[in-house]
Amino acid sequence: MDNEILKAIRERRSIRRFQAEQITDEELAAVLEAGTWAPTGHGSQDPLIFAVQDAAMCARLRHLNGLAMGTDSDPYYGAPTIILVFSRESNPNCLKDGSLVIGNMLLAAHSIGLGACWINRCQEMFSFEDGARIRSAIGVPGDYCGVGCIALGYAAHAAPVPKPRKEGYFKVIK
Repeated sequence: MDNEILKAIRERRSIRRFQAEQITDEELAAVLEAGTWAPTGHGSQDPLIFAVQDAAMCARLRHLNGLAMGTDSDPYYGAPTIILVFSRESNPNCLKDGSLVIGNMLLAAHSIGLGACWINRCQEMFSFEDGARIRSAIGVPGDYCGVGCIALGYAAHAAPVPKPRKEGYFKVIK
């Protein structure tokens, strides 16, 4: 069986080098809207999505994520857009809901020809003093935790070739 969604799922890969050119507002809106259609526990629509394109703010986020990772390299691989996803800590579905939002946005980005990569350490980077200032500046409520980030932009290289799927990855019980 095959269709556009199944094809996108098979073809989407993490992109780790981006062109400097910023994506269009229309492309960004399509990716963000896809995140809003992710399923959430009890239909809460609890996660919050922040898209950062301001170069100075992106530089601060790159620095913070690098600190959290213990490196001075760019954990966002030069992507001109950084997306941050937060969810309410008290929500028992916090990480699951936020992860589904990110998954939807990754597939949407691929489907419209953008490169994207899930970036970890979203919670850790906001534990630093400058991270707390950024949280406040962009309006993240205090009871929300970072779930994950997305590096988003035009790919500077072809997507990597996927590895074959491992044997026994799934089982059917009838």
